[in-house]
Amino acid sequence: EAQALSDGERRKQISVRGIAGLGDVAEVRKSFNRHLHFTLVKDRNVATPRDYYFALAHTVRDHLVGRWIRTQQHYYERDPKRIYYLSLEFYMGRTLQNTMVNLGLQNACDEAIYQLGLDLEELEEIEDDAGLGNGGLGRLAACFLDSMATLGLAAYGYGIRYEFGIFNQKIVDGWQVEEADDWLRYGNPWEKARPEYMIPVHFYGRVEHTPDGVKWIDTQVVLAMPYDTPVPGYKNNTVNTMRLWSAKAPNDFNLQEFNMGDYIEAVLDRNLAENISRVLYPNDNFFEGKELRLKQEYFVVAATLQDIIRRFKSSKFGCRDPVRTCFETFPDKVAIQLNDTHPALSIPELMRILVDVEKVDWDKAWEITKKTCAYTNHTVLPEALERWPVSMFEKLLPRHLEIIYALNQMHLDHVAALYPGDIDRLRRMSVIEEGDCKRINMAHLCVIGSHAVNGVARIHSDIVKNSVFKDFHELEPEKFQNKTNGITPRRWLLLCNPGLAEIIAEKIGEGFITDLSQLKKLLDFIDNETFIRDVAKVKQENKLKFAAYLEEQYKVKINPQSMFDVQVKRIHEYKRQLLNCLHAITLYNRIRCNPSKSFVPRTIMIGGKAAPGYHMAKMIIKLITSIGEVINNDPYVGDKLKVIFLENYRVSLAEKVIPAADLSQQISTAGTEASGTGNMKFMVNGALTIGTMDGANVEMAEEAGEENLFIFGMRVEDVEAMDQKGYNAREFYESLPELRQAIDQISSGFFSPRDPGCFKDVVNMLMYHDRFKVFADYEAYIKCQGQVDQLFMDPREWTRKVIRNIACSGKFSSDRTITEYAREIWGVEPSPTAIPPPNLPRN
Repeated sequence: EAQALSDGERRKQISVRGIAGLGDVAEVRKSFNRHLHFTLVKDRNVATPRDYYFALAHTVRDHLVGRWIRTQQHYYERDPKRIYYLSLEFYMGRTLQNTMVNLGLQNACDEAIYQLGLDLEELEEIEDDAGLGNGGLGRLAACFLDSMATLGLAAYGYGIRYEFGIFNQKIVDGWQVEEADDWLRYGNPWEKARPEYMIPVHFYGRVEHTPDGVKWIDTQVVLAMPYDTPVPGYKNNTVNTMRLWSAKAPNDFNLQEFNMGDYIEAVLDRNLAENISRVLYPNDNFFEGKELRLKQEYFVVAATLQDIIRRFKSSKFGCRDPVRTCFETFPDKVAIQLNDTHPALSIPELMRILVDVEKVDWDKAWEITKKTCAYTNHTVLPEALERWPVSMFEKLLPRHLEIIYALNQMHLDHVAALYPGDIDRLRRMSVIEEGDCKRINMAHLCVIGSHAVNGVARIHSDIVKNSVFKDFHELEPEKFQNKTNGITPRRWLLLCNPGLAEIIAEKIGEGFITDLSQLKKLLDFIDNETFIRDVAKVKQENKLKFAAYLEEQYKVKINPQSMFDVQVKRIHEYKRQLLNCLHAITLYNRIRCNPSKSFVPRTIMIGGKAAPGYHMAKMIIKLITSIGEVINNDPYVGDKLKVIFLENYRVSLAEKVIPAADLSQQISTAGTEASGTGNMKFMVNGALTIGTMDGANVEMAEEAGEENLFIFGMRVEDVEAMDQKGYNAREFYESLPELRQAIDQISSGFFSPRDPGCFKDVVNMLMYHDRFKVFADYEAYIKCQGQVDQLFMDPREWTRKVIRNIACSGKFSSDRTITEYAREIWGVEPSPTAIPPPNLPRN
């Protein structure tokens, strides 16, 4: 019978956390006490748990500094090609434990903190998540930074230091309520402000064409202040930099504006400039054309490009060849990766700098720009594509609008020459969309301005080539690539599931941590009774621990023997949390119908945030909580079935729930989820997947064997066929009695007795305008869930499938993904050798 481990057992058990030498432990204690005294100005009598967290954070940070300085020095001396990953989101989560893991300090810190009479895990819980992202796109950027450092690439993440990240979600009376995420309230020990590298960014103004070139004048200036966060590689002494920009008003802001009369007003108006970096837009897969958002996009691009060019020029070899234009070698020294279209302004901005400022010839500048930039597409949903009104551009970025028009003209001339008379093709391929409101299609700008365009899973890259950018693919097929997403095994296995990492290391050694394909070796142990038992035991311990957490935090008691059936991701119609709800209701009705029959007990957990302006997503949350209210309080059900909404899903909660999951739900309509990355996290952590053939699920099924996942429902071809003939939800409603019963219950107010009409919008959507065809997959889904139940009743067979899944998850490491980007897009080789540690003299 599995028990949650005591602290002492847990500490002894884990060798993959680094060996705690006595010297290290004494050193950590000494440093901790010194920081408590000198940095926090506290003694043990008045120090709070938060003080202890900060003392430890500063202690661990001290171990990064030497390596950080040394790494940057190393890059300056070797002058490798630099990789710049531009993203408006970096969903980093917590930093303390990740830093200890990557520096091999975890055991030393654990022991030192234990000797000081404190509990490491308790201190780790005090840290606020850095929630500078919405979901997959922002978390992917964070995993990529970890892999780039681990692979020894000279890489930099560039983004915005939002004062307020993704909102905290509270559930009040079953509804989502947002509150501001004041993550910097107590200060951030992991960042270092760099005021000496402050950079001016220009907005508004007008363009003047003069004999000596083009001038953008009468602009408003906002300063970009950089904050650097260290990004340590795994035990290789490499520490890269994530540089986030914060907006500052210049000191003469609004004072030069002849309103000396109102000095106070002018100083208060500084907030207007500084609002640029105030808050993250909380939309996932949805475009909201707000001027402040366009300002954010230009702000990060303009500051970053000036920084890139400054570094290029000051590098030892930046201008070693005075014969040609200095910028000839730029694409050999700089790669810019655009994480979706959000940083697309990099393309016209680089053109503006090269042509207007550096006086490079237009065609040469265009060649340099294309060779430097590459674009990653993250979604095929039309409502997510960025299409900015020309009128907004004209006002905010007049020179960039001119440049975009010129680039588009050049592009369309090229297309017209190849396809004479094909006017519709020109319309389809233009960067400018004509119509009542002229718009700039940022995806088209990215495609023409990049030398490589990639999707994020094979099926998605095929859709990109065959539908979204079909015309562009016909024009330049060699430009289009696939780079299937991955996740970092440091955070998503070692850090969040040390018990599993430990039993894996016992069997195959520690090499898998930096080469996840080695998990294949576990196939040899698929029939090993000890290993089967150990894997099941680790899962049970993780479930007990998560059950205890839920009870402590949210006062909900769950049955740890039940199947933990988990769907955690942003709430969106295309992700089909509603299909999950219909299954929960169906199970409930079957239990009510047949109370004496034996059921496989389940705890269905659904978690995720809804964009504050997305009405249907908020209704879906209310429906989930309402269904839970009824089911969880029905005495006939007992602990056969529970429905739990996991409040405030975020990186740090994912690290707790994923290792405890038995079943992972990945049930988007085929062709809508570009990749998914949560699916990979569940796979490597020993959950089985129920899912559609969508995104990376397709490749997961290919790696593990389709019979080792629970695959159901329409394929992309079936969805297309149904679109052709027309989807009629009512047909399914009429012909499937259990579906009809569930819908009638939602509709009649069975789940909302105090407000019977509460869910009329949801039912109306499902019946008459459901773009994502929930009913069409209902029957196959319910049947597939029956197969899940069958297998769960045979724990040995279930665990053997789990082992096979873990063994086949190696492809989904972000190390593999980044190695492919490096070789096939950036033209650099990962460097496997560690750089010398800071305590050794150089050379």
